[in-house]
Amino acid sequence: MRYELTKDLETGNAIIDKEHRDLLKAVNQLLDACSKGQGRASMEPTIKFLNNYVEQHFSHEEQLQQQSRYPGIVPHRAFHTQYKKTLRDITSSISPAGPTVAELGRLNGHIGVLITHIRTEDKKLGAFLKQA
Repeated sequence: MRYELTKDLETGNAIIDKEHRDLLKAVNQLLDACSKGQGRASMEPTIKFLNNYVEQHFSHEEQLQQQSRYPGIVPHRAFHTQYKKTLRDITSSISPAGPTVAELGRLNGHIGVLITHIRTEDKKLGAFLKQA
């Protein structure tokens, strides 16, 4: 399954949408490598990118929320905190010899959680920022 920043995932905020595109590009590169039997070699750089991505991207979102006085900042921030922790747990448990199918499945499932968050909560944020 490839991920795309379709209309239902666009927030309307150029910064947020660009960062979401970067995330989906990295995930798709990993999935492409896995389908070619090269997933193990791609895993380490992708793990580093994903962990750095969530730190930077969530920080950017939270700055926008603070500046605009977004009313949903508390639950949004709580999601970010828990998401980062779970991502670190998942990525730190991946075998140094390379990911197993189960590990890749767990990581992919966690990316799915983020996609759902984008589709619902980030869209609400984008709509609020347009009106602010």
